Amino acid sequence: MKVFTKRAILAACVGAAMLITVGCGSNQSSQSTQLTYNGSSTLAPVISKIATDFTEKNKTWNHADSSLPDKDITIYVSSGGSGTGIKAVIDGTADFGLVAREVKDSEKAKIKDYNEIKVGIDALTIAVNPENPLYAIKDNLTKEEIIKIFSGEYKTWNQVDPSLPNQEIIVVTRDLGGGAHEVFQQKIMGSVEVTKDAIQAPSMGALVTKVKENPYAIGYASYGMLGQNKGQIVAFKVNGVAPTDETITDGSYMIQRPLLIVGKGNMGGVADAFTKYLKSEEGRKVIHKMGFVPVN
Repeated sequence: MKVFTKRAILAACVGAAMLITVGCGSNQSSQSTQLTYNGSSTLAPVISKIATDFTEKNKTWNHADSSLPDKDITIYVSSGGSGTGIKAVIDGTADFGLVAREVKDSEKAKIKDYNEIKVGIDALTIAVNPENPLYAIKDNLTKEEIIKIFSGEYKTWNQVDPSLPNQEIIVVTRDLGGGAHEVFQQKIMGSVEVTKDAIQAPSMGALVTKVKENPYAIGYASYGMLGQNKGQIVAFKVNGVAPTDETITDGSYMIQRPLLIVGKGNMGGVADAFTKYLKSEEGRKVIHKMGFVPVN
């Protein structure tokens, strides 16, 4: 969990599923002047960075909006997956859930006065180490080829192409209950299950690390992570379409997902002040700098 306050950093804490260091203020603000965000390990670092910038710029809430209290800005950000974020809003343990997939109708029904803010678009890229032997001979995969690789129908690289080495294909995915895997299952796999031999990474960062470390590995990496790891991982085109800002925005790249902040109705006050900054040009620049496609 990351906590952003005006005070100096006095201690380090560790967040839920992703290791995010925190600075804990010496004087906690009251509940009415603090915000809590929980959810997607893809979106959490983005909100953390924007919260840091917002806090450094404003220091106290009344500096952001003169109608707000003269209290330190305190924003908690933690990760644990999209489903965890939605559950936290339902349970009341977080003000907002960070979600990197479409929210199901059954989930919306459990959140009173459901409210959703779309802050960006991400995509899942079919990523490998630049030294991957398949990438050396082709830069495009069809949907059918991806299914055969991730289902385990192709077990070695020479089954994909006979000119490749007889080396095991190491499939890396997010945990099967996470938002990223739901998107991949829906957009690519359909009714076909991912191989039981797949390595399930606890975060998108961990997935990318596995792919970077092994030239025989393949995984679905967030578009943002692709940008943050240039030269260390590369992405295949899918059905002839490369993942770019343009193809993600116009929908021609097929494996994309929304980046959402969900909550209960309009909270007003400090929530509105931070949300306004999130949607500002400054917030949009952070989203784009971290490799995602911002939306208006």
